[in-house]
Amino acid sequence: MSQHNALFDSSLKALTPEGVEFVLFPAGLPVRTLAYAIDKSIQWIIILVTSTTISIFRESMGVWLALILNFIVDWFYHVICELTFRGQSLGKRMTGIRVVKNDGSPVDPSSSFLRNLMRFADTFFFCFPIAFITIAASSGFRRIGDWAGGTLVVYTSMAKNNPKNSLSLILEKYEPITPSRPLCGDEKEAVINFARRYPLLGEARANEIAGIYAPYLKNDDSLTDASFLLGIARKLSGEI
Repeated sequence: MSQHNALFDSSLKALTPEGVEFVLFPAGLPVRTLAYAIDKSIQWIIILVTSTTISIFRESMGVWLALILNFIVDWFYHVICELTFRGQSLGKRMTGIRVVKNDGSPVDPSSSFLRNLMRFADTFFFCFPIAFITIAASSGFRRIGDWAGGTLVVYTSMAKNNPKNSLSLILEKYEPITPSRPLCGDEKEAVINFARRYPLLGEARANEIAGIYAPYLKNDDSLTDASFLLGIARKLSGEI
């Protein structure tokens, strides 16, 4: 489903730590309702299959087992999926949306737990209009859980939907470069993020940003700062 054909959807601007502005496309009520329905169906299937399997071996298992399973699946299905699949439950993956933090960064455990903890408020006594009203009326289509967790539900990265912007195609014309010293995890992540944002920056802005960091790693003055970091990103992408 395209980000342009869901009812009442709009866009929001976000700012990266490097000062680069990019656009998020919040997912509106129709696509989120579809994703929720898919996830709810999957939850029921999990409960049915699990309870049936256990009952085969333990006939004494009764209603209390179904209640426990329902509690576990209801409370932890979304958290486990969002943290395992980069902000996507199975329903969200099928509909092309994901959960991110308000600044567009990946959802973290505390944000995921808070947004899902507040589902009881959004669907209080199965009063789904509470969720429908808050999503339809709020900026970025946030339900109460999104406000509590500082999250947004957005369409998946434009880079995934547009192969011209995929990381592998961005880097394919750059030779892999080994930096002059080993990089820590945060440094590797920063270089890869720079490469992903490179198409949004323009050559001048990319070199301006790269010039802050590249001189500390540079061992080849024949390359521009941006090209040097993109070469390192090519090297790192082969290690991921």
